[in-house]
Amino acid sequence: MKYGKIGFDNEKYLKIQSEHIKERITKFGDKLYMEFGGKLFDDYHASRVLPGFEPDSKLKMLMQLKDDAEIIIVISAVDIQKNKVRSDLGITYDMDVLRLRDEFQARDLKVNSVVITHYNGQSSAEAYRKRLENMGITVYYHHTIEGYPNNVALIDSEDGFGKNDYVETTRPLVVVTAPGPGSGKMAVCLSQLYQENKRGIKAGYAKFETFPIWNLSLTHPVNIAYEAATADLDDVNMIDPFHLDAYGQTAVNYNRDIDIFPVMNALFDDIYGENPYKSPTDMGVNMAGYCICDDDVCREAGQQEIIRRYYTALCNFADGKATEAEVNKISLLMKRAKITTADRKATVAAKERLEKSGVATAAIELPDGAIISAETSPLLGPSAALLLNATKYLAGIAHNVKLIPQTMISPIQKTKVTYLHGHNPRLHTDEVLVALSMLSLLDENCKNALDQLPKLAGAQVHSTVMLSEVDRKTFNKLGIGLTCDPIKKIKQC
Repeated sequence: MKYGKIGFDNEKYLKIQSEHIKERITKFGDKLYMEFGGKLFDDYHASRVLPGFEPDSKLKMLMQLKDDAEIIIVISAVDIQKNKVRSDLGITYDMDVLRLRDEFQARDLKVNSVVITHYNGQSSAEAYRKRLENMGITVYYHHTIEGYPNNVALIDSEDGFGKNDYVETTRPLVVVTAPGPGSGKMAVCLSQLYQENKRGIKAGYAKFETFPIWNLSLTHPVNIAYEAATADLDDVNMIDPFHLDAYGQTAVNYNRDIDIFPVMNALFDDIYGENPYKSPTDMGVNMAGYCICDDDVCREAGQQEIIRRYYTALCNFADGKATEAEVNKISLLMKRAKITTADRKATVAAKERLEKSGVATAAIELPDGAIISAETSPLLGPSAALLLNATKYLAGIAHNVKLIPQTMISPIQKTKVTYLHGHNPRLHTDEVLVALSMLSLLDENCKNALDQLPKLAGAQVHSTVMLSEVDRKTFNKLGIGLTCDPIKKIKQC
C-alpha cells in the first residue's frame, strides 16, 4: 500500500461538489429533499478507499448551506430492535442518532426531528420514541409498506405513503441522513414528496451518495469495496439500465436505487406530470469520480479495504454476528478484484512469524513501508509487544532495549489475575501505553517511543488471533487498520 500518497483531491471536491448541489437546489421550487447517503462526517470508509478524502468533507459542504437547511435523522425500527452497532465507532445506531444530533447542533445546524422507519408496532421502537420525546426531540413514525418497493400502486396511495406521519419542515433544503445504510432515508424522502404534494407543495428530491462512484467501472476496486462494505445488506453494484437506455452511456449504480426508480417515476408523474430524472444516476449529485488524481493509489486502497472487510466478516461470523453468506459474498468480490489475503503485507508477515514460533503473532506495515512483527510472551500479548516494537523502530531505539522492565509488569499482572480475577495475565495495548506513559517521566527512551504514536496513523496490522475489544479500540484510536484471523486462541508459550 502506498501510504502517505494522495489519490483524491479534496479541495477540488469541496469546490465542485458544493457548486453542483447549489445548482440542483435551484432546479426545484419550494423545497428540495436531499438524501445524504453514507456518513455526513466520520466517513472513514471514503477516506480509506480515496486517500486524501477528509472524513468530514460532506459536513463542510453542508455548513455552507446551513441557513437554508434543516436535518432529519432516520433510524430503522428493525435496527433499534436488534441493537445494530456502528462497527467503526462501536456504538449502537440508537445511540448514534443522539451523537449525530449533538454534533449537528454544536455546529449550529438545525435538526428538525427523528423519523423511525420500518415501524410495525415494535415495542423497542415505541420505547425509543418515548425516550427521545422526553428529551424534547420530535419523533415521527413511517410504516412498513407491504411489497415495497415493487408494489407502486400501494406505495403511491393513502394506504402506502399516505399512512406515514407528515414531517413538518420550514426550510428550502431538507437533509435526510442516518447512522448507516438500510435505514430508509430514500423512503422518507419519497414519502415526504407524496405528503407535500397533497398540501400543494411541489418538492424535489436529490441524492448525495458517495458510493458506488457512478463514473468508475463496475470492476474498479473502489466500487467493489463498497459492495464488500455493504455485504450484510446484500447490495449489488449494477449498470444503470435506465441511464443506458436514456443516454446510451454506461453508469454504475446499485440495486436498491434501480429497484426504487419506478416508484420515483410514479411519484413525479403525480407531482409534475413527468419525472425530471431519466435514470437513478440522474438523481445523484456525486462528483467524487472527477476528483481522483491518482487512480493507482485509489485502486490499491480499494483492494486493501476489500481484504480488510473480508477479515472483518470472518471474525464476525466466528462471533455469530455475521452470516456465512456475507463471508462468501466478499470472498467472491476478492476474486472479482483478482486479489487474495496474500496481497496484505502485514498478514503475510504475521503468518510467517506464526509458522516459525507456533504462538500467537502480529505484524504491522508502517507508513514508510517497514514491516515489523511480534509474538506473544509470558508478559505481553502479541499486539502489545507489536506496539512497543513499532514505536522503538520509529524512535530509532535498538530492538534489544527493554522499555518496560519486568519489575513493573509483574505487579500489573498480579493485580489483573489475583485481585481482578482475570484469566489472561499478559498486558493489553492500553496497559502497555499507560506503563510507557508513567515511565516517560523518568526514561528518555520511553518518552521518545511514546512520541511516535501519531506516526502510526495509516499503518496496517494483522493478528493471527482475534484481539480483545480493548486492543481493537486502541488500534482504532491510533488510526491503525486492523485485521485478524478468525481464531480465538493459539498455543501460548
